[in-house]
Order: sequence, then structure tokens, then C-alpha cells
Amino acid sequence: MNLKGKVVLVTGSARRVGRVIALAFAARGARIAAHYNTSAAEARKLVAGVKSLSGADAEVFRANLFDAAAPQKLADAVVRRFGGIDILVNSASLYERTPFSSATAEDWDRHMAVNARAPYYLAQACAPWLKRTGEGCVINIADWAGHRPYADFGPYCASKAALLCASKLLAKSLAPEIRVNAILPGPVLAPDAMGEGEKRKVAEATLLKRLGTPEAVARACLYLAESADYSTGAELTVDGGRLIA
Repeated sequence: MNLKGKVVLVTGSARRVGRVIALAFAARGARIAAHYNTSAAEARKLVAGVKSLSGADAEVFRANLFDAAAPQKLADAVVRRFGGIDILVNSASLYERTPFSSATAEDWDRHMAVNARAPYYLAQACAPWLKRTGEGCVINIADWAGHRPYADFGPYCASKAALLCASKLLAKSLAPEIRVNAILPGPVLAPDAMGEGEKRKVAEATLLKRLGTPEAVARACLYLAESADYSTGAELTVDGGRLIA
């Protein structure tokens, strides 16, 4: 797929990995629908960055993806602004420490709603527009821990496992016009509060013995959108070998 002029909706694009993904698509000439929830200032900076980088059209869209009605409202708003949607990148994610002994039903519901339910229903809401060209594309940003969960993040890991299942369901439901694939990042961007010692420990747990970068995830997104025209229902790990270590 030639990305120039394509409309790309990237959820969670105001900060961290989502921001880098949005800028990578913009560098290819795509028009960017930049979703955010609370990071309004960062989202506006992203749009300014897109316009200065490539001159491509870009706009911000706010939605709280915990709200079950938000996916349809977000898709409708993007279509009103851009006239359609060609690519959906579900990057928005909730990541909270929830030790087993203190995890609540509310913790579980928040993670499942944002990390699994919202991507599924965003794909549903965007599907009529993604089908128009016969080459629509959905990319779900999952996590290697969806296969190998780690302690103290149970609801998060379970929600990413659910997203992996949802990706396969969507691939079956939306074929042949729309491809749906998942990316499984590993340690590509450490939490802000993580110390250097812990970062070294995390890096050592990978086969490549180093942390990755958000740019590696963005390149994987570009590959799935531009080149992987015979891949759907696939899982692409970008984890330095962490999953099999």
C-alpha cells in the first residue's frame, strides 16, 4: 500500500510509542487522525510535528476508550473530518501494576475495556470505510506478555491476551478486504519511574541483551501496512527475543 494521502487513525498517539508510530506514518505522507484521552497538549504538539515533518494533514480527536460508546463516536468524527479511514492502529493502552492480592474488579474492567474491547469495536466502527479500497488495514499493538504473563500485572496481561484473540477474530470477520495483524512489543520503552538498574535487568532478560526502541515498533507498523499484503491474523514480535528467552 502506498501510504501517501491515506488516512491513518492512531489511538493513544499523543505520547510514547503511539506518538512515534503516528510520526512514522506522517513521514510517508499519510494524513493523521491523532487520538488522545487526557494528553491534550501533547496531542497538539504531535499534530504540529506532523505538519512540520511532511506537510501532511493532521487533526486531534479526544475519546475516553473506557466508554463503550467511544469507538463509534471516534470513528464518526474522523470520517467527518477526513472523509474516510484507510488504516487503524490500536495503540492506546492502559498499563497499571495490580498485584494479585489487591487487584479489584474495577482494575480488571478498566484494562479489558481499553486494551481489548475498544480495539475490537473500533475495528467494527471503521470497517465500512476500511473496506472501500479493498486494502484496509488494522494493526493492534499487543504485548509479548499476552503469551507469557508476568507477576503483578494480571489484568494488563490478560487484556493483551484477549487482544491477540480479538485480532484473529477480526482477521476472520473482515477478510478478504481488510487485513488485521498484531505487533507484540517487548521492552521498547521503559516506564518513566524505572531505575537504571532495573532497566539493565530487563535488557539482560532479552536474547539481544538490550532494550528496544519505539521506532522499531513503528517500523513494524509500516511493514504491515506497506508490504505485508499477504499477511492477516499474524503476530509480529518486536521484543529482542524476550518471548522465547
